[in-house]
Amino acid sequence: MIRGVWRILPVLCKHKINICQTRTIASKNFVTKQFLRSRLAINKSVHNMASSAPHTNRLALEKSPYLLQHAHNPVDWYPWGEEAIQRAKAEQKLIFLSVGYSTCHWCHVMEKESFENEATAKIMNENFINVKVDREERPDIDKIYMNFLLMINGSGGWPMSVWLTPDLAPITAGTYFPESDRWGMPGFRTVLMKIHNQWKDKKDTLGATGKHIIDAMQKSVSEREADNSSDRKSVEEKFNQAVNIYKRNIDDDWGGFGSAPKFPEVSKLNLIFHAQVQKPQSKVLPLVLQTLKKIAEGGIHDHVFGGFARYSVDRKWHVPHFEKMLYDQGQLLMAFSNAYKITKDGRYLDVADNIFHYLCKDLRHPLGGFYSGEDADSFPNLEDDEKIEGAFYAWTWSEIQDLFEENASKFSIPNPFEVYSYFYSVKETGNVEPASDPHGHLLAKNILMIRTTLEATSNKYGISVDEVKKNLRCGNEILRDVREKRPRPHLDTKILTAWNGLVLSGLSKLACIKDAPNRSEYLKILKQQVQFLKENNYDEGSKTLLRACYGEGTASNDATVLAEPISGFLDDYAFLIKGLLDYYLATMDKSALLWAKELQATQDKLFWDENNHGYFYSKADAANVIVRLKDDHDGAEPCGNSVAATNLLLLSEYFDDNSYKAIATKLFEFFDGTNPFGYALPEMMSGLLLFDSGLTTITIVGPDSEETLKLLDAAREFYIPGLVIIHFVPGSEQQLTKQSARQYQMVNDRTTAYLCHDGTCEPPITSVEKLVESLSKRYLFQ
Repeated sequence: MIRGVWRILPVLCKHKINICQTRTIASKNFVTKQFLRSRLAINKSVHNMASSAPHTNRLALEKSPYLLQHAHNPVDWYPWGEEAIQRAKAEQKLIFLSVGYSTCHWCHVMEKESFENEATAKIMNENFINVKVDREERPDIDKIYMNFLLMINGSGGWPMSVWLTPDLAPITAGTYFPESDRWGMPGFRTVLMKIHNQWKDKKDTLGATGKHIIDAMQKSVSEREADNSSDRKSVEEKFNQAVNIYKRNIDDDWGGFGSAPKFPEVSKLNLIFHAQVQKPQSKVLPLVLQTLKKIAEGGIHDHVFGGFARYSVDRKWHVPHFEKMLYDQGQLLMAFSNAYKITKDGRYLDVADNIFHYLCKDLRHPLGGFYSGEDADSFPNLEDDEKIEGAFYAWTWSEIQDLFEENASKFSIPNPFEVYSYFYSVKETGNVEPASDPHGHLLAKNILMIRTTLEATSNKYGISVDEVKKNLRCGNEILRDVREKRPRPHLDTKILTAWNGLVLSGLSKLACIKDAPNRSEYLKILKQQVQFLKENNYDEGSKTLLRACYGEGTASNDATVLAEPISGFLDDYAFLIKGLLDYYLATMDKSALLWAKELQATQDKLFWDENNHGYFYSKADAANVIVRLKDDHDGAEPCGNSVAATNLLLLSEYFDDNSYKAIATKLFEFFDGTNPFGYALPEMMSGLLLFDSGLTTITIVGPDSEETLKLLDAAREFYIPGLVIIHFVPGSEQQLTKQSARQYQMVNDRTTAYLCHDGTCEPPITSVEKLVESLSKRYLFQ
């Protein structure tokens, strides 16, 4: 039935350009007041300039940076809500829904070309009710209509352009439209007039089509249920299928999956890590290590400021799409920390620490939460009035050479520029391939990348590896100081619960490493983040989460937070619960476990489908949401259902409560028919492996002492999927976790560790060396 509906849609533009793919497609050392002041001063000056513009629409009353970017368009924009919908019904006009986010390059392009154009705005205002949505603020709306776009177009991205009936049914959609007919695509004004004329002439037909679409989308959700057929694949078959697909799709030379554009796809990397531990015979570890190595060496990694861009436009990870998103930093922080744990190779730890510095310096609110991301575009110079993608990040040969000559006294070798340019592939004519720079913005520019090794550089120039490191570090500090003076990319100050949950997980993984260079700082920043989220993204009275809040102010003594009364969605709960479980491992703070347990109860109440099972993405009482979807794909972020599966297994173990495991069982059964399961849902595949083979539990019995801390550190040092650590203090009445820990005793009055896997335990261990030896046999790979 669904396919029949799609065939009759008036699809006016079926171009295949993937603008931003959606599927495969303050501590004084880390928060600088000067940076925050300059960043917010730039944002305010831009806002003041916009305030003097001849147009102001309803978006001026919103908090979302993306909506505020459009507050002075000549388009009569509405935010998503009842006012716009009622007007569409009263005037019987189509709704033009435009969805994007503030750091999206192509969203800016379409705004400049079309939404700031008086003639285009006139057509929009006369014929449509125009609605803007920040997809990060309202992912529920974005997911519904992106699902529709993917069905009819085969690809999707942002900006997303959708035309809806007054009943909110989509009738056609696209992504970016140029201002005029070009590239074999109709111009935006052409599209607007064609759709308006079709609505005017065939309103009843299109209205009926829209109703069929809503019914079909609703039916596809409501009729899906657990696969109880006899030909269901076993866990082993699902796992082998996923591994074989990964092996076929891996880029053997450059890592990652497929060709270009290339995304990190961390959920897939996480499954490969898990597979190496649980199924070592699969020998897949080199796939993920090669990928992380090439990502770290490429231009997608900011070698000057730290952090990672969203994706690379080429297969070699060289030229990025320059926006930096919080969810990537959190997930890559976790991946590089896990790579260190599983290999003990310090290069991975260095990259993880580098991400931490970037997060704290550029994306952290002074009170502890983390901002959503930074734009790809910026002004090349302060006097310029047009932003260019990558202007903040690129360097000419002569710029770097002059800086090194001016700062020659800071280097300990006679030829520092030569060494630096060799190591980072800096070329006199620029190192960006024309195919990666279609607009010529990076002509004769260099994006730093590594195509050699420290050892090769040492040999070539006859200096020690330590000297190479020292002079590269000095060079990056000089470039960092210069870049600080450049016009900054726009900062989205939205503090999203879900994405902060991912950072909480990643930073907690890093803080578990006892030899990490800044462990005490990690732990301090983590504690402040948890406190921030509880105070600003959580309603104590209703025990519910908010989707976001917005940061204001320049330093801890004058920073404020603006609340946004949008209820949390499934991923806000699932990601934060995961973050709290990881935070507990890093700190043994049992209050985090209790909060995770409380949030899980709320998640089950608000999102669990009692009839067919699985978690809905949005609440039942959400206004103006035509379909309650169930996420079934791990993309740039894992989906809430995938993350919830492992959360439930861990909570079941921590609290001796099989009701959590019962929900996890139903969750796995509901998504069992997804094919290929491990490729579409790698994060859930990880949970299923744990469900099948059992969890690893380390119960440490002893007082709060140095000896106990050493055993805890030894346990945390390893990459162990599904690790549960219980610290039981004999005689204590305040045991908040599993009661079965009471059966364990100290041996010879020494702190004792009990290492158990799926209920089978090894003999008691009383020395750190013995625990490390036992864990190394199973969890250390060289």
